[in-house]
Amino acid sequence: MQDRRPASAEPAVPIDPWDAPELTGWRRLPMHAVVRPDAPRVPLDGRWRFQLLPTPRTPLAGRWAETDVPGCWTVQDFDDLHGVRDLPHYTNVTMPFPDLPPSPPAGRNPTGVYEREADVPADWAGRRVVLHVGAAESVLIAHVNGTAVGVGKDSRLASEFDVTHALRPGERNTVRLTVVKWSDATFLEDQDQWWHGGITRSVHLYATDPLHLADVGITAVPGGTLDVAVRVRGGEGVLPAGWSVSGLLCTPDGILRLPADEAFARANVASERVSDFLGEARIRAVVPGVRPWTAETPRLYDLTVRLHRADGSVADESRHRVGFRSVEISGADLLVNGVRVYFRGVNRHDFHPLTGRVVDAEEMRADLCLLKRHGFNAVRTAHYPPDPALLSLADELGLYVVDEADIETHDHAHELADDPRYLGAFTDRVARMVLRDRNHPSVVVWSLGNESDYGANHDAAAGWLRRTDPTRPVQYEGAIKDAWEQAQSASDIICPMYASIEEITAGPHSKPLILCEYSHAMGNSNGSLADYWRAIESTPGLQGGFVWEFRDHGILQRLTGERAGRPAGPDAPADAYADGVTAPGYRWAYGGDFGDTPHDGAFCADGLVLPDRTPKPAMAEHREIAAPLRLELTPDRREARITNRQHFAGLGWLSARWHIGDSGTAPARLPDLAPGESAVVPLPTSLLPHGDSHLTLRVTTAEDLPWAPRGTLVCAPQVVLAEDHRDLLTRAGAVLAADGAGAVELDDAGLLRHPLLTAPPVLTLWRAPTDNDEWGGIADRWRAWGLHALERTLVSVGREGASMVVRSVYATDGAGTVGHEQVLTPLANGGLLVDETAVLPDALTDLPRVGTVFETVAGLDTLEWFGRGPGETYPDRCAGATAGLHRADVDALFTPYLRPQESGGRHDVRRFTLTGAAAAPGIAVHLDLPRQVSVTRHRAADLTAAAHHDELVPRATCVVHLDAAHRGVGTASCGPDTLPAYRVGPGTHRWSWTLQPL
Repeated sequence: MQDRRPASAEPAVPIDPWDAPELTGWRRLPMHAVVRPDAPRVPLDGRWRFQLLPTPRTPLAGRWAETDVPGCWTVQDFDDLHGVRDLPHYTNVTMPFPDLPPSPPAGRNPTGVYEREADVPADWAGRRVVLHVGAAESVLIAHVNGTAVGVGKDSRLASEFDVTHALRPGERNTVRLTVVKWSDATFLEDQDQWWHGGITRSVHLYATDPLHLADVGITAVPGGTLDVAVRVRGGEGVLPAGWSVSGLLCTPDGILRLPADEAFARANVASERVSDFLGEARIRAVVPGVRPWTAETPRLYDLTVRLHRADGSVADESRHRVGFRSVEISGADLLVNGVRVYFRGVNRHDFHPLTGRVVDAEEMRADLCLLKRHGFNAVRTAHYPPDPALLSLADELGLYVVDEADIETHDHAHELADDPRYLGAFTDRVARMVLRDRNHPSVVVWSLGNESDYGANHDAAAGWLRRTDPTRPVQYEGAIKDAWEQAQSASDIICPMYASIEEITAGPHSKPLILCEYSHAMGNSNGSLADYWRAIESTPGLQGGFVWEFRDHGILQRLTGERAGRPAGPDAPADAYADGVTAPGYRWAYGGDFGDTPHDGAFCADGLVLPDRTPKPAMAEHREIAAPLRLELTPDRREARITNRQHFAGLGWLSARWHIGDSGTAPARLPDLAPGESAVVPLPTSLLPHGDSHLTLRVTTAEDLPWAPRGTLVCAPQVVLAEDHRDLLTRAGAVLAADGAGAVELDDAGLLRHPLLTAPPVLTLWRAPTDNDEWGGIADRWRAWGLHALERTLVSVGREGASMVVRSVYATDGAGTVGHEQVLTPLANGGLLVDETAVLPDALTDLPRVGTVFETVAGLDTLEWFGRGPGETYPDRCAGATAGLHRADVDALFTPYLRPQESGGRHDVRRFTLTGAAAAPGIAVHLDLPRQVSVTRHRAADLTAAAHHDELVPRATCVVHLDAAHRGVGTASCGPDTLPAYRVGPGTHRWSWTLQPL
């Protein structure tokens, strides 16, 4: 074929957009913050024709499957025509393929091709039409009617394309979206989460006038100053003459009309800042009597920005909810509206156990409402910008947001931080986030990304950001990780990860210190959260932190049927899980369960809630730590002092009642207190009993709120009025049996035989390792000592008066011998007094527990205890529980952490009963001191052997642990180990308890 190109023509440059780091987008419209809820729109969510190809160069098949948009193909069921079988893959740091930046795998690169028709109204002729794709992972290539209309990268931000030239109004048009999973951009998205592929947010077409708003930027501060920056463009490039802008602000006093700032226009002319194709205008006003926005008082004003044609008619409009709010740093304090605030935050990913990365507005609202109900006031959008609906909800409900750019190069962090090929991508991702989200009052801090080392690319992005938005601080952990106080230009905040209490209190600090991640919530965790907050609230410069993280990323997996091993997906039955537990035939999957390799196991199960949003016990802990008021007894213990711990709100939104043991309740009148103020209130004398008593102030919402109905528990502070110092037998209502009146029956091994026990009480030093124990390496040491399989040898059995004295030794592996003495004395009512002593050698420096374990007969299904509750507690995580009498079914005591482990404990227990049917015998146990107790259906060995809960078979018996000492849970899976105060060491341990029939 003859080449008919002119001699001067250059040949086309072949570019694969998935292997070109310098290319961040092609024909993609600039990001903007224009909101057009009433613009003409053609929704494109729903069923699309679909093919999943093994590579982007694979030819299409002659027929199509179907799938839903938005959706992750990794969790969806569809006809896999090309046999790609692309399932979820979990890694934390390591890339899921061995290829090095910037090139993705060439041999296998799953590529989804989506196609559907769109009926475009005839009256869209002459209008500007935009294709909006909310998010695609990771490279999007868009075609309309066979014409390439653009390319987009950044899996967490929308791509918009002007498709006016390619559409045929009044006809049926074909839209094709090709999504390439692996690309040069994938190396920037190496976050700790599942890898998916697909179109994960909504898709639609919308139409505007050719003369349209290109962007709207809003600044509103507490004094009432409102500044609106408007950018305008025309359809054919050149702006028509005579356009103008105006605004309408809804206030409690009516609608305030806001004209354009003519002085700004004159200044632009004078400084020659006038463009033929880009119009700029300002709306400025001082709004009288504004009520500022804060997380405690999220007051919003409706603003409409209008663009007018020369004849005054409206060409375009944008609607916003404005919060008057300021953020600044003064010395080592971050101030909101001039007030130093605490960030009681959490890191949040987009996640759902059925849909993967696809989360709708209803799910987001449920997330944020649950956080508000548990005392959280801040969210870090780890590690990418969220769906804008989440920020609108944060504006409405009241949450501070650290908005984070979609940059994490974890596996190749050092290399890419200074790689000039990625300079544009770093800056583009930060810039597009800022341009989209800057009008949200909830966004108070920008983050340049996560775990990407620190280099010139960060400084470039920070420079752009500071020039564009000087109203908010910038943070980036990578800039301070090596030296908190070092000179750098990328972080205004000291924002370390997993720093210890000792480290954060070692100031003084020159900047605010806000932990970007701390208190890693993997499994049975979040130990010492209260200790952190005691340090934060008592140390200048410390302003809180963000717990890692909100939700366990357990994907629901089928175990039976023709699709066994695959994700259950969006079509899973409604009863496939409840209360954190999966139904038979399903399980919560983590790394490796889909055959993915390499993987990081259950490290994705590190949230404060289980995959179905069921709160773990640490949520109650945080709720009490973050309580809006504090209750203390006065020194004479005759009155109580109530303090308002909030920053901006009074106590008028709260209602309260006094509670004390079984004596009843009484109304409590909360004083009218400004933030930080205290007042003394009388105690409810009508309720005050004698003996061991704890007075609780149960505080609830006084009325329906956007995030909680009336009567929702907010906090339950408690004070101790009196303590019971009576001896064990007196408290148990027991007396020793008269000489010869009782007997203790032992077997040949010197172990107790009892009609209500199926396994005798023996010494135990082992617990089923928690995730913190395993990932922190502590459990390896315990196994090396043989604590999970101690060998008991009977030394002697003797009688001392009415008591039987049993002495035995337990052999460890290389750490010496544990001596154990058990003295069993009969009680007059047929019960037993058990006095125990364990002597641990010095080599056993750090133990999981020292205590007793036994098993009861079947049929004992209800536990009633006096101690902390009602939820699970451990020595270093018990602030969220009240001391008192609690009752629960035994099956409900166990917390179903994704990987089975130590669970179900209750701290500071003084006594408990186990009962069954009305006529069946039960048991009562009293303890010499408040102890750690657990009652479950699982032995420690059962839990240790299981990888998932579907492998556990509950026993009919109750497995009862009475611990003289129990190690705290800590956060060693990622962060500091259990504090020394909560560890169990060698030496002599003594404890006593009574066992009585009911």
